[in-house]
This record gives sequence, C-alpha cells and structure tokens, in this order.
Amino acid sequence: MLAEAPNSGLKPISGPCAWRGSDIATSTRWLRKLSATDLSEIDAALAAVRSQDLAWHQVTRDNFPLAALTLALGDMARELEDGSGMMKLTGLPVARYSSDDLKRIWFGLGCHLGRPVYQNRRGELMREIRDEGTGIGARYGEVKDGAGAAFLSSYARTLSNGALRYHTDRTDVVGLLCVGQAASGGLSKLCSSAAVHNEMLRRRPDLLQLLYQPIIRSRFGEEASAPDVTYPLPVFGIRNGKSTSHYSLTYIEAAQMVPGVPPLSAAQREAIEMLMALAEELSFEMRLEPGDMQFLNNHVIYHGRTPFLDVPEKRATRLLYRLWLSMPNSRALPSDHAVLWGNVEAGALRGGIGQTEARS
Repeated sequence: MLAEAPNSGLKPISGPCAWRGSDIATSTRWLRKLSATDLSEIDAALAAVRSQDLAWHQVTRDNFPLAALTLALGDMARELEDGSGMMKLTGLPVARYSSDDLKRIWFGLGCHLGRPVYQNRRGELMREIRDEGTGIGARYGEVKDGAGAAFLSSYARTLSNGALRYHTDRTDVVGLLCVGQAASGGLSKLCSSAAVHNEMLRRRPDLLQLLYQPIIRSRFGEEASAPDVTYPLPVFGIRNGKSTSHYSLTYIEAAQMVPGVPPLSAAQREAIEMLMALAEELSFEMRLEPGDMQFLNNHVIYHGRTPFLDVPEKRATRLLYRLWLSMPNSRALPSDHAVLWGNVEAGALRGGIGQTEARS
C-alpha cells in the first residue's frame, strides 16, 4: 500500500514489506518450523514418488501429496507476497536423506509453493550453489574490463566463495535449501528494497527519481555468453499500489562495457552508490544451518552473501539447493518490465530464463 510523500511526486511504500533490519531481526512473523506431523507428510510423499521411480525433476504437486503442510505453505506464500517478503522454514533433517531424495523433497515443496522456472540458458530447474573453485569464469562467463582485468558474470560469482553484493534474482521468489554450511562466513545478508526506497525518498528524492527511469542492463551470464545483449529497465516500479525492484550492479556494469551503451551519468552513479549504502545500513545477517529453507520475494527483498571458507576435511562445506519459483499469487508489474519478466500480469507464469515451467 502506498501513502503520499510530503513535497514530492513520489510516494513512500508502506506495509510490512518496508522493514528495517534492526526490527525484522527480532520478529518471528517470517519464521516457521516443521513439526513431526509435517515431517511424516514429507516422508509419505517421498515414499509415493519413490514407489513410482520418479526422478526429482519429475516430481509435481499432484504426485508429491501433502495435507496440512499444504495449508502452511499457502500461509507462507501470502507472507511472501503481502507480508515481510521473506520466510525461513526450518527443521528438515537433511542428514537423514540421500541427495536424490533430498532433491525430490525440495522440488516437491517448491511445486506446492509455486511453479519452478529455468535458472539459466542450460535449462536447470534446480541449481547446486557451492564454491566450484578455479575456472568458473571460463564455465559461466568472464570478459576483460577496460583495464584488462577479469570481469566475472553474476552467474560465475554465485558459484565462487566470494562475497555477493545486494541484488535480486530473475524470478518472483528464490528458494534456498541449506544442505551444508561452510566452516566460516557465508552469511545471508537481507534488506527490504521498500525500506531502501523510503529512506532514499526521505534523504534524496532527486536520486530516487532517477531509479524510476530505465537503466541499461546486460543479459550476460544466465542468459547470454557475452555482455552485448542489453535491455532497459528501471530499478523501481509501481503498479496497482504494489512496488517492485529489480537490481544487480553486475548486470549494469556489464552493460557499461558494451559499445554504444551510454555511460551512466554522475547522478545515476550517485543514486546507485546511495542504494548500495542504504541496503547495507538497513540490512541484517543470518546464518543458514543445514535443514533451513529460505524463501525471498525478489520484488521487495535484496539479498547478498558474505565470503566463506570451506574446510572439507572437517565436513564443513557450503552447499545450497536453489529453486526459482513463479508464484500464482504474484503482483502485477509495470508494462515496461515485460522486457525481463515476459508476462507482467498478476499470477502469470513468468521470470526465469525462457519463462517456462517444470510441468504443464
């Protein structure tokens, strides 16, 4: 919901999605824990798909039957769309299951919450997020910048052990299941893009106004093998009283390397720098433990990651299973966002790479 801002044509974003890290860190509205009944339902659903010899990517909402847990997931979907924009579901005993069974469970839960979409041009519906070591640039995208240094795609950076700057993914909701955690680091950094918007409106409405105007992005990484496929998209947008923000500095930087793309103005750079500073100021950190499931609405949440260190000999290796979900209860988006999302209508199948789902 939006309320008028004094002395400005822009409006602050109100409601539970406009939280500050200092407040949300002590809230429990975004936390759920699996009960013994929930785990029994999950095990029964797993037995059903195993009895049919189904691989994880063959799992659907229908062949992974849940009862009471379906209602809980529906409540979570409402919190993601109309509440804080994030959820953490804990208590899945990951050590009890094989990797194949764990993927069946995770994909099955995802199908009950939303509709999985492809995460890259390779058509992956589930991505293992881990440090893949050297050579990630060659595998997932690397070019030389103006100074001759290696510039990694966003995709490649995700599969390193380095820090990830605040960003959004190209899907309504991103889900992460923690299977293993690093010896140190790897903290999840979260902030409300609505809160960032509101604070920028309070301090520098002139800079916020620039972020409602198109900025050229690159499709380098998940969608394209080179930075020269570009598109215009604002950082912020409003439709039907609901906000959306799509932001990743890496895609903006990649576009700036493309001949013919106009350089960012000094004011645009200042606006981006302020957005990043406010995201840090208004954020909070949390550590995902094995068995934790994190869900984030990319329209209202920026997320990042601290660098991490794996120690395999101590069985301390970070591994997350990632899903991108198109949500049936999603908001409508401004028409100029179709260049990224495809269908911008409420509840539409959209986002991901190619705007396709796991099952018809």
